[in-house]
Amino acid sequence: MGPKYWKQAIKELKQADSILKTIIDDKSQLDIKIKTDPFITLARAIVGQQISVKAAETIWGRLGELESKLNPFTIDKLSEKQLKKVGLSARKIEYLKDLGTKFTANKFDVKTWSKLDDTEITEQLVTVKGIGEWTAEMFLIFYMGRPDVFPLADIGLQRAMSIHYKNKQPITKQEMITIAKKWMPWRTVATWYLWRSIDPIPVEY
Repeated sequence: MGPKYWKQAIKELKQADSILKTIIDDKSQLDIKIKTDPFITLARAIVGQQISVKAAETIWGRLGELESKLNPFTIDKLSEKQLKKVGLSARKIEYLKDLGTKFTANKFDVKTWSKLDDTEITEQLVTVKGIGEWTAEMFLIFYMGRPDVFPLADIGLQRAMSIHYKNKQPITKQEMITIAKKWMPWRTVATWYLWRSIDPIPVEY
């Protein structure tokens, strides 16, 4: 189920940006699905770091075959050899193990995060090995359902903005920031539809 703000965001974005209006009208049947398991959301984001959506889905599917009930405890029990067989790098295995440890040791009080702003949540998340700003942004989008996240370093977003706003020419981060000002406070929604414009497979974390 999508966030309550989604329809209002679409309305305002279409009024603010004619390019985005065309994209949204073409992909209007799609909306984001907010997740309910914080560990799984973060684990999927780690798996998806620096690889294509398709590759990430393949690896995640293999993980599900290896362990049908993935959670902080079961990830801890899986061996490095088992995890390497599904296609995970040694570094990502280390990250997943550390994430599991943080959850089993109750280092996060997820229930309180709804009261925190995006920066405060990010500051907690980056204490996990391998979780940087991008992974934290995916969590803010897909678990917290925050409306104005703009993952500037996301390769898919960079590519989509290059195609639609720069005639496929390279786009700088400053140019992206300038273009996205008109999307505020709905940059999450704009990002989602730009992702969809270049990849029909819905992004899920």
